[in-house]
Amino acid sequence: MQTIPINSDRLLSDLRELRKIGGVGSGVVRPAFSDYDMEARYWLKKRFEDAHLDTTIDGVGNVLGRSRKIGTSILLGSHSDTQPEGGWLDGALGVIYGLEVARALHEYDNTSQLSVDVVSWQDEESNFLSCLGSRSWCGTLNPDLEKLAVSREGEKLEHALKRVGLDNTPRLKIEENRYLGYLEAHIEQGCYLEEASEKIGIVTAIVGIRAFIISFKGEQNHAGTTTMKRRKDAATAMFETAYRINNQFPSLVNETTVWTIGNATVEPGASSIVPGAAELTLQFRDQDERILDSLEEEVRKIVSEIENKTEIKVDVRPGREVIRPSKMDSSFQKHLSKAAQAITPNAWRYMPSAAGHDPMVIHEKLPCGMLFIPSIRGISHNFDEDSHEEDIVLGCEVLTSAVASILMSE
Repeated sequence: MQTIPINSDRLLSDLRELRKIGGVGSGVVRPAFSDYDMEARYWLKKRFEDAHLDTTIDGVGNVLGRSRKIGTSILLGSHSDTQPEGGWLDGALGVIYGLEVARALHEYDNTSQLSVDVVSWQDEESNFLSCLGSRSWCGTLNPDLEKLAVSREGEKLEHALKRVGLDNTPRLKIEENRYLGYLEAHIEQGCYLEEASEKIGIVTAIVGIRAFIISFKGEQNHAGTTTMKRRKDAATAMFETAYRINNQFPSLVNETTVWTIGNATVEPGASSIVPGAAELTLQFRDQDERILDSLEEEVRKIVSEIENKTEIKVDVRPGREVIRPSKMDSSFQKHLSKAAQAITPNAWRYMPSAAGHDPMVIHEKLPCGMLFIPSIRGISHNFDEDSHEEDIVLGCEVLTSAVASILMSE
C-alpha cells in the first residue's frame, strides 16, 4: 500500500475557515438554504476551483467539483449544512477531506493523473427534506415530497429555492459511467472507536430504520368516580407497551441494535382525568433486515396482546418512510482496511453506521464506502462536537491512500 502525503496544515486551515461561516461559540448554525449555508457553498465553490476542479452549484444547492483529468473518476464528499445547533465536523469533515484528497493526489507525481471529483450535498440534515441533494442527483427525489417539503421554520422548499436564486438553475444528474463509486468520510458520532482506543472505523453498512407512531384510544372519565375495574386508561396501556418493548427487545437483538421511544403524549393530560388517548413514537435501527423484521413483529405481538386483555384500541402506523440497511461495497472496504492497516496498524475496526448518511441514497446507483474517525466522548449534533486534530489528519491520510489504491487498481 502506497502512502500518499497530504498537507495537514491546509486541511485543518480549511476546516477552521469553514467553521467560521455560521459559527456560534464552538459550534455551527448553518441549516440548509440559510444565508450562512449559501455563503459556505460559494466559499466551497471557490476552494474547489482553486484545486483545479470545474465547479457548479446546481438547482438544489449541491456543490460539485469535477476533475479535468481523463479517465474514470471517484466521487468524494459529504454535506456542509448543519443541524439547528450543529457541530463543526459533522459533514464538513468529509467535504474538506475530499478536497484535500483531490489536491494531494494532484500534487504527488505518482498520482497526479488520477481523477477525483468532490461534492457537498445539500440538506442531508433534513431542514426541508432528508438527503435532498443526493436524492436529486440520483434521480430518486419524489416530486410529491418535494412539493410538500417545508423547513423547520415553515418555509416551503420552492420558496427557499427562489429566495437563494436557484429556482431556474439546472439540477445535476448522476453520470454513472463517469464514476467507480462514492466514498464519504465522517466523524463516528458515537463512542466505539474512542473507547477502544482505535483510530479508524470502516463502515460495513448503514443501518436500516423503522419508525412507528402507536396510538391508544380508551375512554376519558373522572379520576375520582371511575373505579379501577371500569377504567379504559389509554396511558396505562401505553406505559405497559413501552415497558414490554424495553423488556422483550434485548433477547432479539445484537450489541449494535438501538431503539428509542422518543416522544409520548397523554390526553387531556390532567391529574383528575382518566386519559382517553395516548401516543408514543418508537424507532429502531440495525444493519440486519432480519432483526428489524423480528422487532416489528414483536411490537405487533405486544400491541395485540394488550388489545386482547383490555378495552383499549391500539393503532400502529408508520412514523416515517422505511429506510432499508445499505451495504457498503466490499472492494472499497478492502482498500480502506489495507490503508488503515498500513498507516495505523491494528487500530481500526469494521463497524456499522448507526446514523443515516447520503451513501444510503447513493448506494442504489454507485458502489459506496465510508470511513469514520473518533468523536470525542461520542458527542455530535451538539456545539461540543469535536475530534482530536491528530485523528482528523490520520483519517485523511487513510482516505487518500485508499482512493489512490482504488483508482490505480483499475
